[in-house]
Amino acid sequence: MPRGLIGVVHLAPMPGDPLYSGSEAFYGVWRRANSDAEALVAGGIDGLIVENFGSTPFQKGSAGCRVPPHQLAAMSWITRELSARFGLPLGVNCLRNDAMGALGIAAASGLGFVRVNVHTGAYVTDQGVIEGEADSTMRYRRALGAENVAILADVLVKHATPLAPLSATEATHDTLDRGLADAVIVTGGATGATVDRPLLEEVRAAAGDRPVLLGSGLTPDCAATLAPLADGAIVGSWVKQGGEVRAPVDEARVRELVKAVRGCFRETPEGSAQD
Repeated sequence: MPRGLIGVVHLAPMPGDPLYSGSEAFYGVWRRANSDAEALVAGGIDGLIVENFGSTPFQKGSAGCRVPPHQLAAMSWITRELSARFGLPLGVNCLRNDAMGALGIAAASGLGFVRVNVHTGAYVTDQGVIEGEADSTMRYRRALGAENVAILADVLVKHATPLAPLSATEATHDTLDRGLADAVIVTGGATGATVDRPLLEEVRAAAGDRPVLLGSGLTPDCAATLAPLADGAIVGSWVKQGGEVRAPVDEARVRELVKAVRGCFRETPEGSAQD
C-alpha cells in the first residue's frame, strides 16, 4: 500500500488526443514523463503515479467509452520503464475513470496500485454521468490474479457532484465496505484545490485504521494541518514550476514539500510514523 508523498507524472497529449501536436509520437511523451519522474525522485518523493492528463477532454472510462488501446499500450510501456528505472512504488490512473484499463496496465507492468476516481455510486461530471464499476473492477482484478494491486478510490471526487445526496461518511463506507477498495482519497473541489479539513476529518473517522490519502492541494503551508490526518498524499500541481499543473516538475519545490511533510503523516496502527 503506497504511503508518504506520491508524485504525479502527467503525461503529455498522445497521438489521437485533440491537443497532440508533437513530432516524436509516443517517444516524446516518454521523454517528458522520464524528465518529470527524474525531478520527483531527485526531490525525495516516496512513490509515483502516471496519469494521461494531456488527453483532455477525457474519455468517460466506462464500457463503450474507454481509453483507446494504443494509449493503454503506451502507458503500460511508460510505467514499466519508470518502475524498472527508479524502483519506487508506482501506480497508474486512466482518466477519467477507466479502472479496467488501469488494472490491465498494472497487472502487465507489475505496478503496485491504481487510482479510481468513481469506484462506487454515480456522479455528474464534465464527461456526463459516471457510474462506479466496483463490481466489474474487483472481479477483473481477481480474474487477473492481481490482488496485490491496491485500489485507491476517491471519495466525493473533485470535478464531480453525486447524483443523489451523499455524506462523506456514507461515501467512505460505500467505497471501502461495499466497493472493497483498499484505500480512499480525499480531494478539494478542483485540480490543485486544498482539501477541506472538516471533510478530511469525517473521512478519517469513517475509514478507521484503513488508509486515507490526500488527493489534491497539499502545500508546505497546509502540511502540518492536513498531513496528520492522512497516510500519504498524491501531489501534482504544487511541485510544478510556478505551481502550474502543465509545467515541468520543479525539483526544488519537490524538496521543499518533502521537507514540510517529514514526520507529519499519521502514525500507522503498528506505531511507526510515515514521512
